[in-house]
Amino acid sequence: MYYDLGNCMEVEMKIFKRILKITIVTFMMIVILVEYRPQAINNFRVVDGEPVKVGVLLYKFDDAYISLVRQNLEEIEKNNEGKVKFTFFDGKGDQNIQNKTMNTLLEKKEVDLLLLNLVDTGSTQEAINKIKEKNIPVVLFNREPVKVDAIKSYGKAYFVGTNINEAGILQGQILIDIWNANKDILDKNKDDIMQYIMLKGERDNLDALARTKYSILTINEAGIKTQELALKVCEWNEDVARNMTKELFLQFGNKIEVIISNNDSMAIGAIKTLQEYGYNNGDITKTIPVVGVDAIPEAQELIKKGFMAGSVLQNAKAMADAIYSVGMNLVYNKNPLEGTKYKFDETGVSIRIPYELYIASSS
Repeated sequence: MYYDLGNCMEVEMKIFKRILKITIVTFMMIVILVEYRPQAINNFRVVDGEPVKVGVLLYKFDDAYISLVRQNLEEIEKNNEGKVKFTFFDGKGDQNIQNKTMNTLLEKKEVDLLLLNLVDTGSTQEAINKIKEKNIPVVLFNREPVKVDAIKSYGKAYFVGTNINEAGILQGQILIDIWNANKDILDKNKDDIMQYIMLKGERDNLDALARTKYSILTINEAGIKTQELALKVCEWNEDVARNMTKELFLQFGNKIEVIISNNDSMAIGAIKTLQEYGYNNGDITKTIPVVGVDAIPEAQELIKKGFMAGSVLQNAKAMADAIYSVGMNLVYNKNPLEGTKYKFDETGVSIRIPYELYIASSS
């Protein structure tokens, strides 16, 4: 039998070229599909032309700082029309209410992303476990989780907050400067000791614990002795702090030399009580320095008028920008830090927004 070797080689070459073309075309089609397909997440899809649906679970709407974060998220949605849709849910300071809301969103698959401001930071692991079951990305924010391991346990969970020690340190610095500059007026009993009352946000909240501890530690490390006249838990609430300060003023009166508050709302409540008794109306000889945290607009006005000693700015816009940027990256299966200026701290899952001093000279 006779074979035309040259003809066989030509046929084989044609087959090889055809297979090569098919392989190249197939590869290119795969690349195109990967590049341009709608992003698959959470076992369902973000549909082209529709905004990403984001559930924002806030610990309570009437918290002054959280209200500012919400306003900034609303501004982000306005500036990104058609790209994202935020729906806000009020936890009313009750973890049971927040749990019911979260369970409904997860079961009905109504969101592509969760932004979670937990009521009870001790329930972080429980929340993460539920979210992980539905494979939905989540960014926790503002309220420091009791255990960061809960966030580490889920690859689509991250935290955006602050350095919780920093707020107290900066409060301490404000009071150090005021005490050293006006000691002859502020040290009412001339005992060389700063007598203070502390208004604490929550009993076991990590932010409250750190602010309470580090404000006093910073003052002491500067060589100033302190004496705590009273510590009262006021639940971050202006009215509670106002009533509590009234009780304390009637008890201690002129012995109070400084008031340290874990946030501005409680500081404002304290100032309103002091003003009822003729203090903190502009006369430095009848002023008890009050410091807070957040630098909310009302506090800024009091600082400008000299009625409040100072505050520590927790940047609500920066917080909103960070949780939005990280969250959207997670939705589209990108590196959470892609396109941002942020870095993770040593935990590998937490971003820290720096605090800033807010005093009369910076206002």
